[in-house]
Amino acid sequence: MTRDTAVPDPARHQIVTMLELQDDMNRRVHPDWRSQDFAWYRAVWIECAELLDHYGWKWWKKQKPDLDQVKLELVDIWHFGLSILLLGSDTLEQIAAEIAEGLGEGSSSGDFRTDLEDFTLITLQTKAFSVAAFARLLDGVGMGFEELYGRYVGKNVLNFFRQDNGYQEGTYTKSWQGREDNEHLVEIVERLDVWRDDFKDELYRELSLRYRREVSA
Repeated sequence: MTRDTAVPDPARHQIVTMLELQDDMNRRVHPDWRSQDFAWYRAVWIECAELLDHYGWKWWKKQKPDLDQVKLELVDIWHFGLSILLLGSDTLEQIAAEIAEGLGEGSSSGDFRTDLEDFTLITLQTKAFSVAAFARLLDGVGMGFEELYGRYVGKNVLNFFRQDNGYQEGTYTKSWQGREDNEHLVEIVERLDVWRDDFKDELYRELSLRYRREVSA
């Protein structure tokens, strides 16, 4: 496993933050989402198929892995995986401890496609989420915990920001100063310290400042 894939002890707070964000996002979809019996596992394996297309598997044509898209798909899978884990009866701190342990156990086999198929098979057989098997995928593309956290929180904060600024009503302006909001997001995330306790709040604040300058111009 690459050195930065394992979760350092101080990161337990960051894992709890991700769990809280996922719960909040799921509540946006349905206030009582835990009792709806959503097929989270199905969303996971569908994303796995999309991920494999971005990585490449067709032997009859030249393909090069699109690692940025692969990582985006892994973050999407992480959203659904966290939702599965949240359905357990444990506290957020207990779930975070299990996640930290699982992320520290996964090591790439050296064959990303096979690791992805193994993860998909586990998902279909158990309808659960194997953090260790997911960690093998992270390791296979060199995606450490810090990058996973930054990308995950960034996408969630942007989703909340869009909703808070009229996305559903059609009044939200997606492009500012000639760039889409997700481009601004990447730039802001790169400037901030993801290990700060108020990372997600600072990220939302920075997005708001840029957006207000755009809409008031």
